[in-house]
This record gives sequence, structure tokens and C-alpha cells, in this order.
Amino acid sequence: MAGRIAFQGELGAYSHQACQQSRPDFEAVPSTTFEEVVDRVARGDVDLGMLAVENSTYGRVADVHSLLPKSGLHIIDEAFVRVHVNLLGVPGAKVEDVKEAHGHVVILPQCAGFLKAHGIRGKVSSDNARAAREVAEAGDKSRAALASELAAEIYGLNVLARHIEDHANNTTRFLVMSRDTDLTRRGAGKMITTFTFRVRNIPAALYKALGGFATNGINMTKLESYMVGGTFTATEFYADIEGHPEDANVALALEELRYFTSEVRILGVYPADRERGPVQA
Repeated sequence: MAGRIAFQGELGAYSHQACQQSRPDFEAVPSTTFEEVVDRVARGDVDLGMLAVENSTYGRVADVHSLLPKSGLHIIDEAFVRVHVNLLGVPGAKVEDVKEAHGHVVILPQCAGFLKAHGIRGKVSSDNARAAREVAEAGDKSRAALASELAAEIYGLNVLARHIEDHANNTTRFLVMSRDTDLTRRGAGKMITTFTFRVRNIPAALYKALGGFATNGINMTKLESYMVGGTFTATEFYADIEGHPEDANVALALEELRYFTSEVRILGVYPADRERGPVQA
């Protein structure tokens, strides 16, 4: 094994699938929470961490974006994982036997149409792979899990219905976290730069801070705000842009950003995943 990579969830989780896809030569280490993943990387118990940040159907994964700036870690890669939701049951069970389907709160809305059509109640579980394990342990034909085919293999379940997600493009974006930063250009494709910033307390500061990205032709693919210290007067922004800090236009935009902000922190510079789609030059 080349190293160890921690992920949130149990073996068979979609985060586990992301580890296999992004770092197939690493040992995948299950962790209970996102915080535990971050702590394990920070302590050196593992080399890397895999964190889910957003889903194309469900939206942002709660707390992860606010966790990253204070983690002390750096983003070195991203992975887009096509999330195929499957209905997993014990051997001998059929779809018509299932009364309850257990899955994480994020995954239940992703297959709401299928569950409604088959009269199956969705039940919240802390983790999709855990749901699969518990269904296998219960041995009850009326209970099923909403999880990956990897989970079915690990826990000896049958795939009763395959790819039941409501949207054909259902995809989750993951970030690979490391203790060490890597600002080098990697691969032949474009780069993504992720950073946080706090605007100065002056009129139109945010508008002026972001103006440099527009005038320099830089595509900002994400911008989110967070309250700092539990107050309504201090706000931190999290952003993704297409480009590398050494690109002339990016350097100019970041220089202008720093003029109107009290703090700018680069969280990571990494290759754009090929599943992201076309990245502007």
C-alpha cells in the first residue's frame, strides 16, 4: 500500500468508493465523523483524508465547508463520484417484500420517487454502509438499505433494484485533504484554486473584492458565506475559481482581492477532475 486515506462512514460507503476511485493504491480507513477524518490526518495517523463536500441533487454537505478553513489541512485533489443508489436486501428478498429502506439523510431525497412508487418508507441511518451492515445482520426481508454495490459485496446483500436515484446525473464531489500543501501544476488539464477571505468593513467591499475576477476573465465556480464567531457582523467567504495562482490573470485578481479584504487564505490548488466538465481557459 502506498499509504492510508481516511473517509467518513463505514466500509462500503460512497466515500469508500471515492477512495478506491481516487487513490486505489491506498488503504481506506473508515471514520465516524468528518471531524475524525480531519483529526486523523492532522495527527499523522493517516496520510490523506477524503471529504464529501456537495451533491448535485442534495446540495452542500452540512458543516464541511466551515470545517475546512480551521482544519489546518490543504486540498490537493478533487474527485467526482457518480452516485448510483441501489436497493439492497437480504438473500431471497424481492422489492415487493420491502417495507422500509434505510439510508443517510442525504441519500433519501435522491431516490424519493422510487420509494414512493413502491410504497417503501424511508428511514434515516447515520451512514449508508452502516444501514447495509445492519440490514444484513437483521436478516429481515422487509428491511432494505440504500447503498452502493460495493456495500452489497462487503455485507453479502443482493441488489434488489439497481440505480434507483431520481436524477441520472447524481454526482458527489469529494476533496482529498493533506497535511502538506502542493501548489505545483499537475497534469495536462486546468487547475482549481480554493480560498477563503474576509472583507474589510467598508461600503461595497464584497463587490469591489470580487470585481478583479470579472475584469480578469476568471470563472468563480463557488462562493459561500459563513458567520465568524457566532456574530452577524463578521463574515468569511469560501470560493473556488478556475486557474492557478501563478496565472497572470489570477495573480492580478488575488492582488485586488487582498486590497479589499482583511484576510485571504489559500486552502488548495489542485487539478480539475475530468468529470467536472469543460473548464474555461
